[in-house]
Amino acid sequence: MASNDTKSSRRAASIESFKVMDLLKRARELEAAGCDVVHLEVGEPDFATAEPVAEAAIQAVRAGLTQYTPASGIPELRERIAAFYDQRYGVQISPEQVLVTPGASGALLLAFASLVDAGQRIMTSDPGYPCNRQFLHFLNASAQLVPTGPAEKFQLTNALIAEHWQPETRGVLLASPSNPTGTLVPVDEMQAIAQRVRQLGGQLIVDELYHGLTYGVDAMTALQVDPECFVVNSFSKYFGMTGWRLGWLVAPEGAIKVMERMAQNLFISPPTVSQYAALAAFTPQSLEIFEARRAAFEGRRDFLVQGLRDLGFAIPAMPEGAFYVYADASHLTDDSFAFCWSLLEENHIAVTPGADFGQFNASRYVRFSYTTRLDQIEKALQRLAQRIRG
Repeated sequence: MASNDTKSSRRAASIESFKVMDLLKRARELEAAGCDVVHLEVGEPDFATAEPVAEAAIQAVRAGLTQYTPASGIPELRERIAAFYDQRYGVQISPEQVLVTPGASGALLLAFASLVDAGQRIMTSDPGYPCNRQFLHFLNASAQLVPTGPAEKFQLTNALIAEHWQPETRGVLLASPSNPTGTLVPVDEMQAIAQRVRQLGGQLIVDELYHGLTYGVDAMTALQVDPECFVVNSFSKYFGMTGWRLGWLVAPEGAIKVMERMAQNLFISPPTVSQYAALAAFTPQSLEIFEARRAAFEGRRDFLVQGLRDLGFAIPAMPEGAFYVYADASHLTDDSFAFCWSLLEENHIAVTPGADFGQFNASRYVRFSYTTRLDQIEKALQRLAQRIRG
């Protein structure tokens, strides 16, 4: 009888699980068994796709716009994205500098693949988005994790980059606002970092996925200080199109041509209907919807932060953007991984342990995502209070 066991490659076997997705899977199992789980784990807005965007998708399907597109995306969307940079940031880029991708994940994979050879490294902060490490591992490269804490708002700085640069370092990845902390890289620091990376002969890559979702402050694009940098963005967060799997990358035209060749082989093209839907994301009607949702996220942030502080959690860096609170839970546990699983199994609250985002002080921290309604956040805080206070 043939065995059903398939031997995995060493590369595949060494890929770590995305812990928040493991938690989500278990949360869904508990819900299927009749449990009422409060979801504060995944970074997915709970708002439905904006009506103008959904209607544009329906019209595209009815018009038969469902075939492959160019690997770089439909020209209309590349033009619309380029115009958006001028409108929002006063930065002029050519549509030829825009590569539309299957999610920001596709953009990050292409960016890394175009920059690193085997054995090279991309410097990034610890904590940081976990999948970046796995993308690099796929390429036989690695993430060079630099510990960052509250003093740096969990962000790389010019001084840290200068201190930790190594011969194998190929570039620097920043995230502003960041996941899991929601902090921004200050304008002067971004400028100094861009200058430093150029001097060291490296490439700056900036994850701007949460642009548009900032509170009391506007985020600058790195293109304002470094026109040669790579900028990754997505329709998932501010535009609320997670399941449509659409992102983009801005880079010098020569780099785009290289990545387009890779995209042709890896993806054929970005999702067609999603691209035509995304054209409607930039209309005044849609932007008005997104701005109202931003205000709702800000209210959720303020409510959650205050509630967590009342329960003894330290918030060492107030989130300025995204929809996450990176909270110090060391007054409750010295193992936040076990703590998060216990919260899910015993209290039916789903949150993400710091271990998903790196190694530095990971056992202290828990990430709360405020992508759910205020009444759900309040329910989670009540359950936390019952657990802590009895």
